[in-house]
Amino acid sequence: MTDDPLPPPSPSPVSGRTAARTAAVIPAAGRGVRLGPGAPKALRALGGTPMLIHAIRAMADSRAVSLVVVVAPPDGAAEVKTLLDAHALPDRTDFLVVPGGESRQESVKLGLDALPDGYDIVLVHDAARPLVPVDTVDAVIEAVRDGAPAVVPALPLADTVKQVEPAAGPGEPEPVVATPDRSLLRAVQTPQGFDRATLVRAHGTVKDNVTDDASMVEQLGLTVVTVPGHEEAFKVTRPLDLVLAEAVLARRRLNDGF
Repeated sequence: MTDDPLPPPSPSPVSGRTAARTAAVIPAAGRGVRLGPGAPKALRALGGTPMLIHAIRAMADSRAVSLVVVVAPPDGAAEVKTLLDAHALPDRTDFLVVPGGESRQESVKLGLDALPDGYDIVLVHDAARPLVPVDTVDAVIEAVRDGAPAVVPALPLADTVKQVEPAAGPGEPEPVVATPDRSLLRAVQTPQGFDRATLVRAHGTVKDNVTDDASMVEQLGLTVVTVPGHEEAFKVTRPLDLVLAEAVLARRRLNDGF
């Protein structure tokens, strides 16, 4: 991490043209209770390295990303700073750690508030998606540079989806009320990319609790577009996800020298 002045914009490594600079915000303040007791989810080890470090490297692997802002647990910013100092991270990328809030939405806003001037594209990436490929990151950035106010990587659904009514009580069956056309549905991943001014406006306007930042932009009446996601950008939420992530990482190290 450095406090040196940031360099001026340079030609985009994604598109080859001079472009706005890109920063990534990684909210990592959650406890991850579905992975069981212990360290916060973002600090759980994957291949001997905390998932948060994998997620940071995934953003910094894109030469378009020149700043990564990590939003730490409210009382854990010093611990996260020490963690970043202990791991090799790209020299070309600046890193900043700020304390987070009580909700993901609040934490993202605190990360946005900490961004210096000069960054016009913002990625928001889940720390629990440690294995997103750099091609996906670059595709999101390129779509924002091409004029989209909000971009999400997304995958078609493999399973049929049912809409249900709430069960009458614990353990009771849930009545099915509809079967949406899955060809029109997508499973959304991160990083989600935004024009900075649009994302700032969304966080200043939308007060409802939401599950992702793109839905806030939707509430502004703006169009969110998708780019192809990747099957390895899955979210590590449950113990089985961690087993799968370990297998993906082991394959990468064997085949690609990752």
